[in-house]
Amino acid sequence: MEVKRTRALRGPNLWSHHTAVEVIVSCPPEEQSIALLPGFEQRLHARFPAIGALRTTGRADDVPLARVLEVATLSLQAQAGCPVTFSRTSATLEDGIYQTVVEYSEEAVGRLAVTLAENLINSALADTPFDLTGALAELRDLDEDVRLGPSTGAIVSAAVARDIPIRRLTEGSMVMFGWGSKQRRIQAAEMDSTSAIGESIAQDKELTKKLLHAAGVPVPIGRSVDDVDDAWAAAQEIGLPVVVKPKDGNQGKGVTVNVTTREHLEKAFNTAREFRDDIMVERYLPGHDFRLLVIGNKLIAAARRDPPQVVGDGTHTVRELVDIVNADPRRGSGHSTSLTKIRFDDIALARLALQDLDADSVPAKGQRVILRNNANLSTGGTATDVTDDVHPEVAARAVEAAQMIGLDICGVDVVCEGVLQPFDNQRGGVVEVNAAPGLRMHIAPSYGKGRAVGEAIVNTMFAPGENGRIPVVAVTGTNGKTTTVRLIAHLLTASGLRTGMTNTDGVYIEGRQTDSGDCSGPRSARNVLLHPDVDAAVFETARGGVLREGLAFDRCQVAVVTNIGAGDHLGLNYITTVEDLAVLKRVIVQNVSESGFAVLNAVDPIVAGMAATCRGKVIFFGADRGHPVIATHRAQGSRTVYVEDGHIVAAEGKELNKIALSQVPITRNGAIGFQVENVMASVAAAWGVGISWDAIRLGLKTFANDSDNAPGRFNVFDYKGATLIADYGHNPDAILALVQAVETMPAKRRAVVISGAGDRRDQDIKQQTEILGRAFDDVILYEDQCQRGRVDGEVVALLRSGLDGAPRTSHVEEIYGEFLAIDTALARLGEGDLCLILIDQVEDALAHIAKRIAEA
Repeated sequence: MEVKRTRALRGPNLWSHHTAVEVIVSCPPEEQSIALLPGFEQRLHARFPAIGALRTTGRADDVPLARVLEVATLSLQAQAGCPVTFSRTSATLEDGIYQTVVEYSEEAVGRLAVTLAENLINSALADTPFDLTGALAELRDLDEDVRLGPSTGAIVSAAVARDIPIRRLTEGSMVMFGWGSKQRRIQAAEMDSTSAIGESIAQDKELTKKLLHAAGVPVPIGRSVDDVDDAWAAAQEIGLPVVVKPKDGNQGKGVTVNVTTREHLEKAFNTAREFRDDIMVERYLPGHDFRLLVIGNKLIAAARRDPPQVVGDGTHTVRELVDIVNADPRRGSGHSTSLTKIRFDDIALARLALQDLDADSVPAKGQRVILRNNANLSTGGTATDVTDDVHPEVAARAVEAAQMIGLDICGVDVVCEGVLQPFDNQRGGVVEVNAAPGLRMHIAPSYGKGRAVGEAIVNTMFAPGENGRIPVVAVTGTNGKTTTVRLIAHLLTASGLRTGMTNTDGVYIEGRQTDSGDCSGPRSARNVLLHPDVDAAVFETARGGVLREGLAFDRCQVAVVTNIGAGDHLGLNYITTVEDLAVLKRVIVQNVSESGFAVLNAVDPIVAGMAATCRGKVIFFGADRGHPVIATHRAQGSRTVYVEDGHIVAAEGKELNKIALSQVPITRNGAIGFQVENVMASVAAAWGVGISWDAIRLGLKTFANDSDNAPGRFNVFDYKGATLIADYGHNPDAILALVQAVETMPAKRRAVVISGAGDRRDQDIKQQTEILGRAFDDVILYEDQCQRGRVDGEVVALLRSGLDGAPRTSHVEEIYGEFLAIDTALARLGEGDLCLILIDQVEDALAHIAKRIAEA
């Protein structure tokens, strides 16, 4: 067995709505059934007893090793704690080649699982050892490293519950919620609206106390110190006991509390210096350590934090007791678990010494042994939820502290005897204010009720009913995609929406090109959704991008399928039939939102059949009002778009909206049939987005199908009294539509310039000239710049063979080079002639034609 290729499908895809790893697997004949591998299944289960069921029919001869790879990859992830359930293996038309797809929650973990599953299979084949424990540990460790931490994860989960799309922007904790102009961003527990100045103030403990004191919030007195002697002097001024801590710190790092002696102070000073050069000494407030979480202008959660400690049993040493506590599965080494392992370091030893203990002391049964003065969870402390106990006056002081510093998400650290009574009634106060506070203690406290802090943060960013989504229109099909995308974008722009667009020509934001080349894949679409000035997006969705990565969005408002034709790259990537192609193209239809629309060509039965897979509603379009699909849909009161009496008609129930084709320039008064189809699809899409009919009419009237606005899409030029048409049509269906359009235009003599894409099937290349030979007098064949795997002259030979016996063509010529072919055709044109130029290098060819016209 050989894994030939691995891809990550990062969005909804051909196989499922889940993110998944797709693997192309090659199995020799003897590995196409585990029934041919004596003892393999038993050895496999011996190495991995928890592997899922291999057999789908109960028969071993139906199970190739590719299926074993699938099940092992899924099972390894599941056993490592990843929330995955979907997998599938399909045989291709190539003997021994399989497509295996397995869901992942983290891409790196999914890819590693494939590698480990392959190692497991090879181990079972060769009867060699396999370290299952090590493999699962490796997966768990990687998953913990790459997945979001508990604070960010809680916010993301809350966003998902509100149907807000998410995108992780970095390997860390920066996440985008929503799309385009409605997006918001967070970094851990900070929002994009969090004040950088407020964060800077919070990091300066001395300035924080000064501002809080000015606001009437009780704080412990203290000051910055230069060295140990100055620290001891400050302690004497303030009065023992004191707290020694870095002036700029977080997570309790370098903080020592309840310092009572000079010796203890020196150790505390040196500990603080390990983290920062600027050190503070302040009065120690007796009592419990509380964290109050303020979001916006409300207290959302509160927790009492207790320092790491063990309780003696009269038998075990302190060190052994710590090991026992750390064996709790809830304790981990990072922030992914509800508790953190207790650190047994110099600080812990120093705290033991204050209790006349050391690491090897055996505490009496019931004796409480404190291992640190501070109660941060990151150093092994515990948290108990006390949200319901907080006195309104205490909550008000916490909110005042957050607002005085300027933080919209704020962790206010309070030391007092309890939060049931105001600070004025006890010796307590605010000791720190923290930006980007950890949320773990509130989400999953060691004791008590978890609080919905993620929801509170999301509700602060998004008003009720808002989900951060902008209208997304996805367009696919065999022909007409790019023109339809451009026209839909134009209609949305006419309505006042700032529109982003991707197609095979580039990426456009509000009409400005930001990238060039074929940008019809998911990466370009994601870039548009990332742009803050985009109110709506229209994406040409090519088959290649869906196969490589899946969709760039979880779902769309409108999905448009123009048509499905046999000439659309059949034979590539295991898409061998029109039915295969339809299954791939309908991915956008399957991912229409429940409130959205699929815009489907009613005349194309394969496209019309996609309606059954749409979760939203369907708008059918087609020129013939009497077509059974159109007539039935309209009779049901559903939305339809058709042509009647020289008008495009949009009907829903008794409501009709009509647009005269004479007011739609790209149709040439309705004479260009394929442009009429493109217009119907575009009108239906704009209708599905909710654009006003006045804006739709204005957009249709002002859309020009010139080489600047829609390059390579039936661009018409005048050249010395002859008509030139430049188009990028490159499959039989497109050629047939072009011929039908050209035949409506008068001409003395018709010529065509054509090449062919080498990655098409032989019959598709040949069929193009079979169609052209019935409509054109002169045919000039040229070899384009990229033969795509064909040898020189092979494509031209196939094109020429299609002209054998052509009923109309009287002259055929072969030219090497696109521009030379164009010049040759132009030189032969006379007034009143027509020449269709099927261009390959769109921008360069159009520039060349424009140059020749200017010269003429």
